[in-house]
Amino acid sequence: MKYNKLALLHSDAPNAIEAAEILREHYKFIDAEDADALVVLGGDGYLLQTLHQQLEEEETLPVYGMNRGTIGFLMNHWNEAGLLDRIENAKNFNITSLKMNVETIDGRKYELPAINEVSLLRQTRQSAKIQIEVNKRVVLPELSCDGVLVATPAGSTAYNLSANGPILPLDSAMLALTPISPFRPRRWQGAILPERYVIKFTILDSGKRPVSAVADQREIRDIATVSVQLNRKQTLNLLFDPEHSLDDRIAMEQFIV
Repeated sequence: MKYNKLALLHSDAPNAIEAAEILREHYKFIDAEDADALVVLGGDGYLLQTLHQQLEEEETLPVYGMNRGTIGFLMNHWNEAGLLDRIENAKNFNITSLKMNVETIDGRKYELPAINEVSLLRQTRQSAKIQIEVNKRVVLPELSCDGVLVATPAGSTAYNLSANGPILPLDSAMLALTPISPFRPRRWQGAILPERYVIKFTILDSGKRPVSAVADQREIRDIATVSVQLNRKQTLNLLFDPEHSLDDRIAMEQFIV
């Protein structure tokens, strides 16, 4: 597909601002509302912020990111040369977000998207106690832990990996259900579930042991229940250089020691 109308977005980091100035000297960019693809300069955090903004639009645009942050796992390498050819030859990946539905202790309800993961975290020094249901079946009556998370394949190498969760290939159609510092049951290390499943968490003793729910970077505190499922109504489109494709990098993460 030919992308003729490009918009340029960048983070507030000095090297991202500098890179944007360099690109504007060599290429023509238009406003995002008139573009057919976005060029994004920054780190993974800024890319996630941009993708969340895309989820608020009626139609999402393909996103080609270049790393001007720290790790840049979701980004292509920075290079000012041959940008138009790189975008034209980029490999296309569709990513489906999660939908988190939350009800708080006082009855407020929220629905938030998550691209990487939904995580539940204890708010005090006391451990959280959480009941877990999968497709309306109670699979763990009580998990005593610091928290628990549900990660997509795209997010499986982020918080999920640091919590000793599994790395999921991008085309696996699976979700990772991973405990965070579990105390009881000691031997439960999590589960890999088909992406069509609905996962529900009920907070036990929520008054004494409050828990927050986080969808990527957005937090809701003092929750009572959380349900998590794939949002099939909207997909995000990421563009990657063929030699730097996301699926290969996720698979190769399994061999990094």
